[in-house]
Amino acid sequence: MRSVSLLRTAAAAAVAALFLSSAEAFVPRTATTTSLYATTIQNVRVVDPLRHGSSMMKMNVHTPTVIEMEMSSSKEEGALTDYESLTTKMHGRRTKVFKLMGKCAAMLSVMMLAAASAPQSAVAAKKSVEVATEHLHVGQKIANYFRSFGLPDVGILALISALPVVELRGAVPVGVWMGLPIATVLPVCVLGNMVPILLLLPLLRMEWVKKLMDPILKRAEKKSQSLGVGSLEKQWISLAAFVGIPLPGTGAWTGAMGAFLLNMPTTVALSSIFTGVCMAGVIMSAITLAGRTGGIAALAALFFVFISEFTKSSTKQDFLEAEPYWDQSNVPVNVYKNKSPFVGKVVSTKRIVGPKATGETCHIIIDHEGDFPYWEGQSWGVIPPGNREKDGKPHSVRLYSIASSRYGDDMSGKTGSLCVRRATYWCPELQAEDPAKKGVCSNFLCDTKPGDEVMMTGPAGKVMLMPEEDPKTNYIMVATGTGIAPYRGFIRRLFVEDTPAANAYKGEAWLFLGVANSDALLYDDEWQSVLESNSDQFRLDYALSREQTNKKGGKMYIQDKVEEYADEIFSKLDSGAHIYFCGLKGMMPGIQDMLKEVCASKGIEFDEWLKGLKKNKQWHVEVY
Repeated sequence: MRSVSLLRTAAAAAVAALFLSSAEAFVPRTATTTSLYATTIQNVRVVDPLRHGSSMMKMNVHTPTVIEMEMSSSKEEGALTDYESLTTKMHGRRTKVFKLMGKCAAMLSVMMLAAASAPQSAVAAKKSVEVATEHLHVGQKIANYFRSFGLPDVGILALISALPVVELRGAVPVGVWMGLPIATVLPVCVLGNMVPILLLLPLLRMEWVKKLMDPILKRAEKKSQSLGVGSLEKQWISLAAFVGIPLPGTGAWTGAMGAFLLNMPTTVALSSIFTGVCMAGVIMSAITLAGRTGGIAALAALFFVFISEFTKSSTKQDFLEAEPYWDQSNVPVNVYKNKSPFVGKVVSTKRIVGPKATGETCHIIIDHEGDFPYWEGQSWGVIPPGNREKDGKPHSVRLYSIASSRYGDDMSGKTGSLCVRRATYWCPELQAEDPAKKGVCSNFLCDTKPGDEVMMTGPAGKVMLMPEEDPKTNYIMVATGTGIAPYRGFIRRLFVEDTPAANAYKGEAWLFLGVANSDALLYDDEWQSVLESNSDQFRLDYALSREQTNKKGGKMYIQDKVEEYADEIFSKLDSGAHIYFCGLKGMMPGIQDMLKEVCASKGIEFDEWLKGLKKNKQWHVEVY
């Protein structure tokens, strides 16, 4: 009996180590080495929830063990050296996140084992299992059904945890009900839950599977809308939490479909889902062993680790600043040209508009490895692959405003983002889209997948830069559609990032966005978040042409919305505010006609007024 008890103890310790290493071991690597962090437990008494025997096993607490593993790589030796240095110093934000998730899982594993440290814990566990199983009729019935065929309980448990109706969260209490020790139940349920996910993610990329599961995917899209836009790091964390916290509508199956809809790389999605499944397993084990109190304690421990780690590791973003930060004398311009373009790699491409939007708009994150610096308000040139049909020459460069700050969505300074609307042509004769007349570059970008290469030039332009020398400067930003791109970089720099510019800013930023309807709104979740936390410095107004009416009863276009605040806007411009316009060139005639009317009503000569704004560099226009 002593040996059996020791074996169970060793198995439980192995589970704890499994959770700790999960976040690092499953992270996709391209370098030659990777690190596995092992943490063990000191003087933990493990109790089988179905019996009162216990055993003692002494080990070291939080002893980091770094194991170097040789892995193949196709990168050049110089890049490998850089990455090895980065891994050794542990400066990568994503590495910190993965390590953090491992710590969370390890802490919860220790807590789960400690919850069974006294005989009364076993009694409580038995009672909690009885309560839990009252609500697990489906799992119990399935277990009894398979038992009638003489299948082993371990195999039955793995099958139950693989089912989307039950999953791990329902299988853990059933496993204990079946009489299996928790040290067996937990790893079996984790592996059982993950096996169908390994098959589901690649299957979803098949068109016939996607059509077959379309109703389910639509429901999954609604449930997974909060998983984040842009930063792959944020998506990874959100997905792990979505899978890991056992609430209705969440879980590995829904998480996998959400990862597919987010277009996350398969290996990254799997590592995130695996970490979430491990966390869900620990939380459910705590609930099973210690009832509701155990579940609350598990969630509290998880929350504590997240807060403490992020507080400890938070650092200012200032490594890409000029000296002083507002000095524009060394703004990079046209570093890469048509004949020698930079080759970036797509990190993610995601549709960011609703189903009723007039067209498809995508947010595309591109990795430039820190070799393609830019400033907020600049543009990237993109050269689509292939040649023109009319003369066989390579396609020309298309300019796209950069939709991120210089630090990128992941704050690493190694990525940049584009906001691109897919250009299509509706043929009235065919009563269908004519593929021969579609936008070559926009369709190329919207169709990209993680890892695809993009030939880029630039960065281009200085007309849309922010004058940051006076931190009290007011910014009025007017956009239609994807013209929102440069303002996303502005707003992130002023209100989201921990930069010298953000810390110094004391002015007001006012954003006007014109689109057709609510489904066509771009980055609304980000604007609402900034508005909530900076209501005294950020203002937001939308012009929805198909949902709102102007003061004359007609459609609400961007110029109509700006006109509603004409007096206030003119006053701000007289006080030195800067006004920006970005979007389709068709927006400017309506804007200028409106401004002329306002000037006439105020007795101001429009041409002289506009000339003065341009002379003072307060007027910024970038239309296409």
